Amino acid sequence: MKIKVNNIRKVYTENNETELIITTKENINIDDLKLIIANKKELSVEIKAFRKHRSLDSNSYMWVMLSKMADVMKTTKDELYLQVLDRYGVYTHIVVKPQAVSRIKAEWKVVRDLGEVAINGTTGQQLQCFFSSSSYDSKEMSVLINGVVEECKELGIETISKNELERMKSAWGR
Repeated sequence: MKIKVNNIRKVYTENNETELIITTKENINIDDLKLIIANKKELSVEIKAFRKHRSLDSNSYMWVMLSKMADVMKTTKDELYLQVLDRYGVYTHIVVKPQAVSRIKAEWKVVRDLGEVAINGTTGQQLQCFFSSSSYDSKEMSVLINGVVEECKELGIETISKNELERMKSAWGR
């Protein structure tokens, strides 16, 4: 069960245990959850900041456009995906031991080696590591798709209308 919560507060029981009280506008039947607890089992609950998810349409559209670009550029859509991640993607910087660089490169979609750095007298390799678009929120995906669409236009590839693209973007927040 996943719910959107708009308020949370903490109270204490007579046994000094913490209770979290959440407020939601959703209508929830918690009978099944109470039954699990009644059977001497615990529930696993994760509470994290709400994030709008992008629609599958956005991801599908990006891959369609990458396929069209690949045809024009005589390459693969997967190779282009790595290139657009490098240009428009979300990244983090990390410093690793020199012997770990090859393992890091194998784990991340795109890695830029920024060179050697010294931290507290220890030498490391600074890397810029790009996340896969599957982890992007709607704003990050919007930047990526806008970049792909602009590159398609530069190559003379027909894209969806501006209105249709805006409709797709607005669906990301639903």
